[in-house]
Amino acid sequence: MKCGLLLLIFIAIKVVRTQWNVWMPRDISAMTNSCVVIPCSFMYPSGIRPYRGVHGIWYFGQPYPQLFPPVVFKSRTEIVHESYKGRTKLLGDLHQKNCTLKISNIGPEHSGRYYFRADLGGANIYTYPDFSELKVLDQPNIDVPEEVVSDVSLDLTCYAPDNCPDMTPEIHWMYTDYLPDPLFTADYLEDSNTAVISSTLTFTPRPMHHGQLIGCRVHYPNTTFVYEHLVSLDVKYAPQTVWVNVSQEVMEGSSVVLHCEVDSNPVSRISWLFGDEQLLTDTASNISLYLEDLNPTQEGIYTCVGDNGYGAMNTSMYLAVKYPPRDPWVNSSLTVLEGSSVYIHCRTQGSPVPTLTWLKDGELVGTITADELSVLELTEVTPHGSGQYRCLAENEHGRSSSSLNITVEFAPVFLDESKCTVVREGVQCVCMATGNPEPAIEFYLPDLNITINETENRFNYYTHTDGYTSTGMIKLRDKGGQIANGGTGIHVHCSITNIYGTETVQLELQQEKKYMMAVIVGTIGGVAVIAFIIAAVRYVGHSNKKENGNPGQDLVSKLENPSMFYSAVKKDKHSLRKKVGEEGDYQSVGSLAGVPRPELSYAALDFMRGRTREGKAGKGDDTSDYTEIKSK
Repeated sequence: MKCGLLLLIFIAIKVVRTQWNVWMPRDISAMTNSCVVIPCSFMYPSGIRPYRGVHGIWYFGQPYPQLFPPVVFKSRTEIVHESYKGRTKLLGDLHQKNCTLKISNIGPEHSGRYYFRADLGGANIYTYPDFSELKVLDQPNIDVPEEVVSDVSLDLTCYAPDNCPDMTPEIHWMYTDYLPDPLFTADYLEDSNTAVISSTLTFTPRPMHHGQLIGCRVHYPNTTFVYEHLVSLDVKYAPQTVWVNVSQEVMEGSSVVLHCEVDSNPVSRISWLFGDEQLLTDTASNISLYLEDLNPTQEGIYTCVGDNGYGAMNTSMYLAVKYPPRDPWVNSSLTVLEGSSVYIHCRTQGSPVPTLTWLKDGELVGTITADELSVLELTEVTPHGSGQYRCLAENEHGRSSSSLNITVEFAPVFLDESKCTVVREGVQCVCMATGNPEPAIEFYLPDLNITINETENRFNYYTHTDGYTSTGMIKLRDKGGQIANGGTGIHVHCSITNIYGTETVQLELQQEKKYMMAVIVGTIGGVAVIAFIIAAVRYVGHSNKKENGNPGQDLVSKLENPSMFYSAVKKDKHSLRKKVGEEGDYQSVGSLAGVPRPELSYAALDFMRGRTREGKAGKGDDTSDYTEIKSK
């Protein structure tokens, strides 16, 4: 029972409410200085009989008269608000329940809510709560999608209200000349008795269109009313370019700034990478990476990466750190055996890559290599291969070097200076050899079966080492019968020994032939001198004979027998001089008075093992093998 009663009450209330009703568009728009028609229809209870006709009032802003809202239109009188005088007109017939209102020459101040109040006379006055909100536009609307993405088709729609029956707008697009294949589509929309015309521009934007202005122009024919709206395209696009410094060269210890700039929309998150290591990151259009006190480990590829969610892009540059060559690494010093092969290495670092040069004792060996590694091959090394090997590294920023020593060990070898010679004291034997290690030297006298390696009574033993050369020397003090016959009886052997071998040779008495040659030459020279003296004396005697008869005959006779002359001169040398005057001059006397003194003052004749006229051997000492002739 109660349910049925509630249902009847609900139906009754609904009927009552629907009897006071109004219909008008909730939103309506119009261009400034144009007009607008607000469609309107209302209803009132059928049981009400209008008293003195049906009247209506349009309010602006408020539906309650007690708040004194501006009156837009009033059918009973022409009293309206100042801003609506001469602008409003009721197009509908209130008796037909049509409350359509026209507002002409509207301006921005007319934007707002409009309410309708029905006046049926007496107490039958009702203000409808529904309203129509008018938007007065000074430019057309352009519908731009929330997100405009590069390479994705875009629709831009321009709307212009068509709610003024007196004039119909026309739409044109502006700044579309450089758009790729633009397409224009016109349309007419009508909803709730309000009309809007539209034009849609379709194209595919590119990154280059970001920020480009595109405009929509609305024009009412036969009027001067023109309305424009410009929009700037906000085109989202992935990084298009990532600009960084060009690859560059810097010196070790210097500083450098690496710049990176990314063209993208929106701005990217930029990161600087060195290999896989992230050095710096920031969300910006550009960032700079500062590197100070650079060293060679910082040489390499630096990459700038830009990522904005629409895509990523990167660009790399190479930073070269230049520096002089480091001290080269070379092998440790080596000791090798003669005839073997050796490989010595030199390795360094430098930028640019240094040239490597091998020098031996200051002289170039091998080839010059433009690399960080050089291998010098020494094949079948000889003793001459011993020495200091230096690896020189050079580039345009400096040089450095490292050295090693190579020692070649080899069996002992005799030198040509090994020999025996006759000296005043006897016979001197020298044995010289080279070898590495330095050879030990021994002398052996086979005739006496004596090995000499230390000082003995009859021998002076001496050794000396200079580098790889060893010298041994002995002196045979007592010649004895060994040299009485020209030295043919001397036999000396020399032995040289080191860890690689032993050599033995017999030393020759090399000076004997030279000594005999000197004797022969001396003898011949003595005979020549005697011949010269005899010729000179004959010449002098002949000259005196012409002047004084033949006073020099006795002298010539004596000169023909030099031994007799020498004896005579030596015996009578004090009687041949006579002091005359006070000045100390000496004059010749006797048979020499006629011989000019300046022409023959002294002569010495050597007679090697000379014999007397009688054929007997000379009786003088061994060292006085000469005869002296003097003339004063």
